[in-house]
Amino acid sequence: MPSELFDFAYMGNYDDAIQRLAEFAENEDWSYISTTSSKNNPILYNYILYTFKRLSEESKISINDNYACFDTGLMTSSQEPIYAFFDKNNIQGQQKWHFKQWARKGESVMNNFSILPEMAHYFETPEDLVYDTRLELRENIEHIIEENKDRFPEPFKSMNNYQLQTHFKGALDNAIKRVKRNYKTAIPQYYNGKMQLLFPICLSDPTKADIALTIEKHNSFYRAATIITLDMAYNNARLIAKPDKDWLQP
Repeated sequence: MPSELFDFAYMGNYDDAIQRLAEFAENEDWSYISTTSSKNNPILYNYILYTFKRLSEESKISINDNYACFDTGLMTSSQEPIYAFFDKNNIQGQQKWHFKQWARKGESVMNNFSILPEMAHYFETPEDLVYDTRLELRENIEHIIEENKDRFPEPFKSMNNYQLQTHFKGALDNAIKRVKRNYKTAIPQYYNGKMQLLFPICLSDPTKADIALTIEKHNSFYRAATIITLDMAYNNARLIAKPDKDWLQP
């Protein structure tokens, strides 16, 4: 089973297919926060690619002699699941499958499957989704800044490392206090086969996140892994669920 959607099926004009899906699914903003993209709906564009990859890993692509399908994890405005539906590709030397349409669970084309496939699953236990405030958080701020300074917005990117570390430490302290008051502030994300949590780092305005800090859980402590842009954070978090708009939104 190919792990990449474009190896699995001929998608035709993928940009157009994604636009149709954005119109078919319940209303959601699939644009980036700050990054300029040549694609329409870039978050949805990536969401489908990574969802397929995960479903392939979990063997959740339904295939019979003539058709294939997978659960996109999205819903229509009337809360009906949406599937990607494929038929056989008749062109020799190309992918085995041909993308036909996005289909509601109740549409007649879905009657070609006796059992419909499940959604992608990313975490083992619900505890993976919640920050445990009892555990120690270990951070190497100097290393994080040295490796990822280009991800900071201006004017922080232009600061020397000492100045930026001072700002960052204060913002991290505030983020930890915020998470302790409201556990939903730590948003789960899936990246490189791992569940992580995202903390908002507000450098200049306490009500507006500038970047996100990724937190990895080890056996008895958390480690601050790296910082990522808000666009990167939303892309990764959206695989799990539509994030709460408390601080992370497109």
